[in-house]
Amino acid sequence: MNEAANPNGKFADVPVRVRSWVYIILVLAIAFVPARTSVLFVCWLTFQGMCEFVRMFVPKFRMALLFALVVGLVELGLLYYCSYAAYLSWASLLCVGIGLFFLLGQKTGIKATIGLFFGAGACLLAFSQLSFIRAVGLDHNDLLGLKLVAYIIVLTELNDVFQYLMGKFFGKRKIVPHISPNKTVAGCVGGIALTIILSNILGYLLLPFGNFAIFSVLGLIFGFLGFCGDVLFSYLKRKTGVKDTGTLIPGHGGLLDRIDSLLFNAPVFYGLICLIGIMKL
Repeated sequence: MNEAANPNGKFADVPVRVRSWVYIILVLAIAFVPARTSVLFVCWLTFQGMCEFVRMFVPKFRMALLFALVVGLVELGLLYYCSYAAYLSWASLLCVGIGLFFLLGQKTGIKATIGLFFGAGACLLAFSQLSFIRAVGLDHNDLLGLKLVAYIIVLTELNDVFQYLMGKFFGKRKIVPHISPNKTVAGCVGGIALTIILSNILGYLLLPFGNFAIFSVLGLIFGFLGFCGDVLFSYLKRKTGVKDTGTLIPGHGGLLDRIDSLLFNAPVFYGLICLIGIMKL
Protein backbone atom coordinates (compact mmCIF):
# COMPACT_ATOMS: atom_id res chain seq x y z
CA MET A 1 0.00 0.00 0.00
CA ASN A 2 1.48 3.35 -1.03
CA GLU A 3 1.37 6.61 0.88
CA ALA A 4 -1.42 7.98 -1.30
CA ALA A 5 -3.65 5.05 -0.34
CA ASN A 6 -2.49 5.14 3.24
CA PRO A 7 -2.18 8.74 4.48
CA ASN A 8 -0.53 7.56 7.66
CA GLY A 9 2.14 5.66 5.74
CA LYS A 10 4.68 8.44 5.78
CA PHE A 11 4.27 8.72 9.55
CA ALA A 12 4.78 5.00 10.18
CA ASP A 13 8.42 5.42 11.19
CA VAL A 14 7.83 8.47 13.40
CA PRO A 15 7.33 6.61 16.74
CA VAL A 16 10.50 4.50 16.48
CA ARG A 17 12.60 7.44 15.29
CA VAL A 18 11.37 9.78 18.02
CA ARG A 19 11.88 7.06 20.63
CA SER A 20 15.44 6.54 19.41
CA TRP A 21 16.06 10.30 19.57
CA VAL A 22 14.97 10.32 23.21
CA TYR A 23 17.36 7.47 23.99
CA ILE A 24 20.19 9.20 22.14
CA ILE A 25 19.74 12.44 24.07
CA LEU A 26 19.56 10.57 27.39
CA VAL A 27 22.70 8.54 26.65
CA LEU A 28 24.62 11.63 25.57
CA ALA A 29 23.46 13.57 28.62
CA ILE A 30 24.38 10.80 31.07
CA ALA A 31 27.73 10.08 29.43
CA PHE A 32 28.87 13.68 29.84
CA VAL A 33 27.89 14.11 33.50
CA PRO A 34 31.22 12.81 34.92
CA ALA A 35 34.10 14.74 33.34
CA ARG A 36 36.34 11.66 33.11
CA THR A 37 33.63 9.56 31.53
CA SER A 38 33.05 12.23 28.91
CA VAL A 39 36.59 11.78 27.57
CA LEU A 40 36.11 8.02 27.30
CA PHE A 41 32.75 8.54 25.63
CA VAL A 42 34.22 10.93 23.05
CA CYS A 43 36.89 8.33 22.27
CA TRP A 44 34.13 5.75 21.82
CA LEU A 45 32.41 8.15 19.41
CA THR A 46 35.66 8.28 17.44
CA PHE A 47 36.01 4.48 17.50
CA GLN A 48 32.45 3.92 16.28
CA GLY A 49 32.62 6.80 13.82
CA MET A 50 35.86 5.55 12.25
CA CYS A 51 34.38 2.04 11.96
CA GLU A 52 31.47 3.46 10.01
CA PHE A 53 33.65 5.68 7.83
CA VAL A 54 35.94 2.77 6.92
CA ARG A 55 32.97 0.55 6.09
CA MET A 56 31.54 3.31 3.91
CA PHE A 57 34.67 4.00 1.88
CA VAL A 58 36.67 0.76 2.11
CA PRO A 59 34.10 -1.98 2.83
CA LYS A 60 36.61 -4.76 2.06
CA PHE A 61 39.10 -3.60 4.68
CA ARG A 62 39.07 -6.47 7.16
CA MET A 63 40.80 -4.73 10.05
CA ALA A 64 38.26 -1.93 10.43
CA LEU A 65 37.59 -2.66 14.12
CA LEU A 66 41.27 -2.89 15.03
CA PHE A 67 42.10 0.22 13.04
CA ALA A 68 39.29 2.23 14.67
CA LEU A 69 40.32 0.95 18.11
CA VAL A 70 43.89 2.18 17.61
CA VAL A 71 42.66 5.59 16.48
CA GLY A 72 40.36 5.83 19.52
CA LEU A 73 43.15 4.87 21.92
CA VAL A 74 45.55 7.38 20.38
CA GLU A 75 42.89 10.07 20.77
CA LEU A 76 42.42 9.05 24.40
CA GLY A 77 46.11 9.67 25.08
CA LEU A 78 46.04 13.01 23.28
CA LEU A 79 42.95 14.22 25.14
CA TYR A 80 44.41 13.31 28.52
CA TYR A 81 47.93 14.67 28.05
CA CYS A 82 47.77 17.49 25.49
CA SER A 83 46.65 21.08 25.67
CA TYR A 84 44.01 22.19 23.17
CA ALA A 85 46.57 23.62 20.72
CA ALA A 86 48.81 20.56 21.02
CA TYR A 87 45.82 18.26 20.55
CA LEU A 88 44.82 20.02 17.32
CA SER A 89 48.38 19.74 16.01
CA TRP A 90 48.82 16.04 16.81
CA ALA A 91 45.27 15.16 15.72
CA SER A 92 45.82 16.93 12.39
CA LEU A 93 49.02 14.93 11.85
CA LEU A 94 47.10 11.76 12.72
CA CYS A 95 44.50 12.61 10.07
CA VAL A 96 47.25 13.00 7.49
CA GLY A 97 48.79 9.72 8.63
CA ILE A 98 45.45 7.94 8.25
CA GLY A 99 45.09 9.27 4.73
CA LEU A 100 48.61 8.14 3.80
CA PHE A 101 48.06 4.74 5.42
CA PHE A 102 45.12 4.02 3.14
CA LEU A 103 46.56 5.71 0.04
CA LEU A 104 50.03 4.16 0.16
CA GLY A 105 49.67 1.18 2.49
CA GLN A 106 46.27 -0.10 1.36
CA LYS A 107 46.41 1.27 -2.22
CA THR A 108 43.03 2.91 -1.72
CA GLY A 109 41.68 5.13 -4.49
CA ILE A 110 41.90 8.91 -4.27
CA LYS A 111 38.18 9.43 -3.60
CA ALA A 112 38.10 6.85 -0.81
CA THR A 113 41.30 8.30 0.69
CA ILE A 114 39.81 11.79 0.71
CA GLY A 115 36.67 10.38 2.31
CA LEU A 116 38.67 8.67 5.06
CA PHE A 117 40.77 11.79 5.61
CA PHE A 118 37.54 13.74 6.01
CA GLY A 119 36.20 11.05 8.34
CA ALA A 120 39.29 11.24 10.53
CA GLY A 121 38.95 15.01 10.64
CA ALA A 122 35.27 14.78 11.57
CA CYS A 123 35.99 12.39 14.45
CA LEU A 124 39.29 13.78 15.72
CA LEU A 125 38.86 17.49 15.06
CA ALA A 126 35.09 18.13 15.12
CA PHE A 127 33.26 15.66 17.35
CA SER A 128 36.16 15.72 19.85
CA GLN A 129 35.30 19.35 20.60
CA LEU A 130 32.57 18.00 22.89
CA SER A 131 35.30 16.90 25.29
CA PHE A 132 36.80 20.38 25.38
CA ILE A 133 33.38 21.98 25.83
CA ARG A 134 32.77 19.65 28.79
CA ALA A 135 36.09 20.74 30.32
CA VAL A 136 35.25 24.46 30.23
CA GLY A 137 35.23 26.07 33.67
CA LEU A 138 34.89 29.83 33.35
CA ASP A 139 34.69 31.71 36.65
CA HIS A 140 35.55 28.53 38.57
CA ASN A 141 32.12 27.10 37.79
CA ASP A 142 32.64 23.32 37.68
CA LEU A 143 29.16 22.65 36.30
CA LEU A 144 29.49 25.14 33.46
CA GLY A 145 31.05 22.66 31.07
CA LEU A 146 28.21 20.21 31.65
CA LYS A 147 25.63 22.93 31.01
CA LEU A 148 27.40 24.02 27.83
CA VAL A 149 27.65 20.53 26.40
CA ALA A 150 24.01 19.88 27.34
CA TYR A 151 22.99 23.04 25.51
CA ILE A 152 24.72 22.20 22.24
CA ILE A 153 23.80 18.50 22.24
CA VAL A 154 20.12 18.98 23.08
CA LEU A 155 19.80 21.93 20.71
CA THR A 156 21.47 20.06 17.84
CA GLU A 157 19.62 16.79 18.30
CA LEU A 158 16.22 18.43 18.73
CA ASN A 159 16.94 20.56 15.67
CA ASP A 160 17.09 17.24 13.79
CA VAL A 161 13.80 16.20 15.37
CA PHE A 162 12.14 19.51 14.50
CA GLN A 163 13.30 19.45 10.88
CA TYR A 164 12.22 15.84 10.49
CA LEU A 165 8.73 16.39 11.96
CA MET A 166 8.12 19.69 10.19
CA GLY A 167 9.11 18.03 6.94
CA LYS A 168 6.76 15.12 7.61
CA PHE A 169 3.79 17.36 8.40
CA PHE A 170 4.28 20.27 6.01
CA GLY A 171 7.05 19.38 3.59
CA LYS A 172 6.25 19.41 -0.11
CA ARG A 173 8.98 21.30 -1.95
CA LYS A 174 12.35 19.55 -1.92
CA ILE A 175 15.34 21.63 -0.88
CA VAL A 176 18.25 19.40 -2.02
CA PRO A 177 16.51 16.70 -4.11
CA HIS A 178 19.65 15.34 -5.73
CA ILE A 179 21.43 14.86 -2.39
CA SER A 180 18.71 14.12 0.15
CA PRO A 181 15.25 13.72 -1.44
CA ASN A 182 13.46 13.63 1.92
CA LYS A 183 14.58 17.11 3.00
CA THR A 184 12.12 19.89 2.31
CA VAL A 185 12.02 23.67 2.52
CA ALA A 186 9.28 23.50 5.17
CA GLY A 187 11.32 21.03 7.21
CA CYS A 188 14.43 23.20 7.11
CA VAL A 189 12.74 26.55 7.76
CA GLY A 190 10.25 25.24 10.30
CA GLY A 191 12.93 23.25 12.11
CA ILE A 192 15.24 26.24 12.38
CA ALA A 193 12.38 28.43 13.63
CA LEU A 194 11.61 25.95 16.41
CA THR A 195 15.34 25.66 17.16
CA ILE A 196 15.49 29.42 17.73
CA ILE A 197 12.69 29.10 20.28
CA LEU A 198 14.43 26.17 21.95
CA SER A 199 17.73 28.08 22.01
CA ASN A 200 16.09 30.84 24.04
CA ILE A 201 14.67 28.32 26.53
CA LEU A 202 17.93 26.38 26.92
CA GLY A 203 20.00 29.55 26.87
CA TYR A 204 18.00 31.04 29.71
CA LEU A 205 18.31 27.82 31.74
CA LEU A 206 21.90 26.81 30.98
CA LEU A 207 24.08 29.57 29.57
CA PRO A 208 25.78 32.14 31.83
CA PHE A 209 25.76 34.77 29.11
CA GLY A 210 23.45 36.20 26.50
CA ASN A 211 19.95 37.57 26.05
CA PHE A 212 17.02 37.04 23.72
CA ALA A 213 18.86 38.45 20.70
CA ILE A 214 22.02 36.38 21.31
CA PHE A 215 20.10 33.18 22.01
CA SER A 216 18.04 33.72 18.86
CA VAL A 217 21.17 34.23 16.73
CA LEU A 218 22.72 31.10 18.24
CA GLY A 219 19.57 29.13 17.44
CA LEU A 220 19.64 30.39 13.87
CA ILE A 221 23.35 29.58 13.44
CA PHE A 222 23.22 26.11 14.95
CA GLY A 223 19.94 25.24 13.24
CA PHE A 224 21.44 26.12 9.86
CA LEU A 225 24.85 24.53 10.53
CA GLY A 226 23.17 21.39 11.81
CA PHE A 227 21.23 21.19 8.55
CA CYS A 228 24.47 21.66 6.57
CA GLY A 229 26.21 18.87 8.47
CA ASP A 230 23.26 16.56 7.82
CA VAL A 231 23.25 17.37 4.10
CA LEU A 232 27.01 16.87 3.84
CA PHE A 233 26.76 13.38 5.29
CA SER A 234 23.81 12.64 3.00
CA TYR A 235 26.05 13.61 0.08
CA LEU A 236 28.80 11.24 1.29
CA LYS A 237 26.33 8.39 1.67
CA ARG A 238 24.96 8.99 -1.80
CA LYS A 239 28.47 9.00 -3.25
CA THR A 240 29.34 5.74 -1.52
CA GLY A 241 26.00 4.11 -2.33
CA VAL A 242 24.88 3.42 1.23
CA LYS A 243 21.52 4.27 2.79
CA ASP A 244 22.80 4.43 6.37
CA THR A 245 26.29 4.55 7.86
CA GLY A 246 25.48 1.56 10.08
CA THR A 247 22.81 -0.27 12.07
CA LEU A 248 23.64 0.86 15.61
CA ILE A 249 20.46 2.88 16.26
CA PRO A 250 16.99 1.46 15.42
CA GLY A 251 15.07 3.65 12.99
CA HIS A 252 18.09 5.86 12.32
CA GLY A 253 21.03 3.78 11.12
CA GLY A 254 24.56 4.32 12.34
CA LEU A 255 26.08 6.66 14.88
CA LEU A 256 27.15 9.09 12.16
CA ASP A 257 23.57 9.30 10.92
CA ARG A 258 22.64 10.92 14.23
CA ILE A 259 25.66 13.00 15.21
CA ASP A 260 26.35 14.37 11.73
CA SER A 261 24.73 17.68 12.70
CA LEU A 262 27.44 18.18 15.33
CA LEU A 263 30.10 18.30 12.60
CA PHE A 264 29.98 22.10 12.47
CA ASN A 265 28.04 22.88 15.65
CA ALA A 266 30.53 21.46 18.16
CA PRO A 267 33.68 23.29 16.93
CA VAL A 268 31.83 26.55 16.24
CA PHE A 269 30.28 26.51 19.70
CA TYR A 270 33.64 25.87 21.36
CA GLY A 271 35.14 28.71 19.35
CA LEU A 272 32.40 31.05 20.56
CA ILE A 273 33.00 29.91 24.15
CA CYS A 274 36.71 30.68 23.81
CA LEU A 275 35.90 34.09 22.33
CA ILE A 276 33.59 34.92 25.21
CA GLY A 277 36.26 33.72 27.66
CA ILE A 278 38.87 35.97 26.04
CA MET A 279 36.51 38.92 26.07
CA LYS A 280 35.95 38.44 29.81
CA LEU A 281 39.66 38.57 30.61
